[in-house]
Amino acid sequence: MSKTLVLAEKPSVGRDLAKVLKCNQNKGAYIEGPNYIVTWALGHLVTLLDPEGYGDKYKKWSMETLPMLPKEMKLTVIQKTGKQFNEVKKQMLRPDVSDLVIATDAGREGELVARWIIEKAGFKKPIKRLWISSQTDKAILDGFKNLKPGAAYENLYKAAQARAEADWIIGLNVTRALTCKYNAQLSAGRVQSPTVAMIAQREEEIKNFKPKDYYTIIGNTSDFSIEWINKDNTNRTFDESLAKKIVGAIRGKDGDVTEITETNKKQYAPALYDLTELQRDCNRIFGYSAKQTLSIMQRLYENYKILTYPRTDSRYVTKDIVPTIKDRLKAISVANYAKSATEILRGNIVASKSFVDDSKVTDHHAIIPTEQRVSLGILSSDERNVYDLVIKRFLSVLLPPFEFIQTGIKVKIGDEIFIAKGKVITSKGWKMVYDKVDDLEENSEEGMLKEQVLPKLNKGAKLKINNIEIKNHKTKPPARFTEGTLLSAMENPQKYITIDKESAKTLGETGGLGTVATRADIIEKLFNSFVIEKRGKELVPTSKGKQLMELVPKDLKSPLLTARWEKELDDISKGKTNVRDFIGRMRNYATALVQDVKFSTDKYTHDNLTGKKCPQCGKYMLEVKGKNGVMNVCQDRECGHRENVSRVSNARCPECKKKLEIRGHGDGEIYVCASSTCNFREKSAQFQKRFDGKGKVDKREVNNYMNKMKKEAEDFNDNPFAALLGGMKFDGK
Repeated sequence: MSKTLVLAEKPSVGRDLAKVLKCNQNKGAYIEGPNYIVTWALGHLVTLLDPEGYGDKYKKWSMETLPMLPKEMKLTVIQKTGKQFNEVKKQMLRPDVSDLVIATDAGREGELVARWIIEKAGFKKPIKRLWISSQTDKAILDGFKNLKPGAAYENLYKAAQARAEADWIIGLNVTRALTCKYNAQLSAGRVQSPTVAMIAQREEEIKNFKPKDYYTIIGNTSDFSIEWINKDNTNRTFDESLAKKIVGAIRGKDGDVTEITETNKKQYAPALYDLTELQRDCNRIFGYSAKQTLSIMQRLYENYKILTYPRTDSRYVTKDIVPTIKDRLKAISVANYAKSATEILRGNIVASKSFVDDSKVTDHHAIIPTEQRVSLGILSSDERNVYDLVIKRFLSVLLPPFEFIQTGIKVKIGDEIFIAKGKVITSKGWKMVYDKVDDLEENSEEGMLKEQVLPKLNKGAKLKINNIEIKNHKTKPPARFTEGTLLSAMENPQKYITIDKESAKTLGETGGLGTVATRADIIEKLFNSFVIEKRGKELVPTSKGKQLMELVPKDLKSPLLTARWEKELDDISKGKTNVRDFIGRMRNYATALVQDVKFSTDKYTHDNLTGKKCPQCGKYMLEVKGKNGVMNVCQDRECGHRENVSRVSNARCPECKKKLEIRGHGDGEIYVCASSTCNFREKSAQFQKRFDGKGKVDKREVNNYMNKMKKEAEDFNDNPFAALLGGMKFDGK
């Protein structure tokens, strides 16, 4: 009897599929049942061959061998996961396998994961595609009842392959050119370079900013305050003498109420979450990095199955989701969500265009709860935080608008006009799901009076003005990026750079720099290659990052390049553009970029040299700040030796419970309390002995931390391009 082979992207998803498809024979690398065999990748099992694979001449990094333009790009099995590839291939070549279902993530990269494995394994039998947005049993069953032919996604595969090949051709050639030219480890790419350029440009704007004094005039009655406005309807003046003249002319005078307005206003709930908006809010509210939010979301989607697919760029759902809303509401009717969910279920659910719009959904709809009932008790605090944001946003769009009466008062004192604004809430509407009505209030602009509770007044009333005062303010420089605001800038770079209208339109249509699925990894890569660092929550370019922006070809620093790419890739996925033409242009472009670097007269200098010599090659080490601490790395890129100086751990001080820093390396590694008032310090070996079940420190927490550090080290070496950069390690050069 023939069987269908199902290829998932990860073991956890494979297990879920196997359970639904009644496969119960677990063979380690696959799970078999009477009709299906479910196997899985471990992310990518196959990748593009690195340059060294195209000939010995590429083993040595040299300007003479650039540009590297293989006639045909070849695939290779990733050594680290080669064993799993062989197991998958074995199942593909079984004589009783009649066809294959691609069940990797439903998106461009997920398509590439599967198709490269299929191509490398030489699988030639019929292919179908599972395309689902949540991992519940019901979604999987429905998906298998509605499998799509593999041919329907052929163009999506072509677009994914074109993106990968173009990144190889451009990224590796420019990276090798910069590294060889300046004998320092410098990398560039069509997404990372414009992202660093925006951070560096913002730093330059802050450095060159010259604050200006401006003045506002405030009048105080016994009940409320009023602010002066000029003839242009603004509340400020840069002329101090004018402010003094106005105050001098009206001091001691009463005010006349010349106008009172009361307007009924409605405020509708913000749109549902896509990944970028969720990452932004998690960074702003909880301080989570983009990568951290995605990781938490992935668990809520894959492991708990209580939220839908995270890597989405849509904030709307499709019409076919509307009949499932009641079941989703029943699933979340627990704890503090029950009241709002019950109220919505009692009424009629209206499929408003504010959240239901098929035309605004591409691969996946907005992030919403699934029909799987939630058990809040099993979620960690981080998982609960992210889940809470998504559920409140989901409930919000289903509730009535927030309604209030906006009150405005205009007061004349002498010849000058003053105003005050207030608000009376008439219906909480969707804001009932938030703890306080003010939770989502926008901050008032610097120097502006906030809304107040205003007394009942009549037009023509006289106001006793107790005092008039001038308040002095200074204009502020633009704020540095945080991870949250950087995600906004990557999504809409046209708002952060000066470009023509046509280019801004292109950027707006193509979704900016990177995709919702890749932005978190790009930001992590910038930290790992030491071109940006954190100061508190703020992101700043390092000296290396600033210099790199001077050395990278101008074209590569512009977000317009990636916008044009994404437009063409989108056209390829729709069958409108020939993939070979696109790759041909990329090859020509890589040649031009290499020439640009080759003939540059710029210089690069290390200004983070330490007085410590590398124990392996004797050259002076560089001090670099990673995301989790400080390390010394050898300045010689061929050597690549690195040592930890200090990093913040998740282990807690046994005395004051604050987080401990790990300083030094090897036998000299010690744990030191990060608190300035605590003197705890202990050798690493001694500290580990505390974990015998009797000590005060949580053994599980420290073990988790150790595993986390190990994984971070692996991720660091597995970052995009790392496998392709041969012997070159991502150090601080």
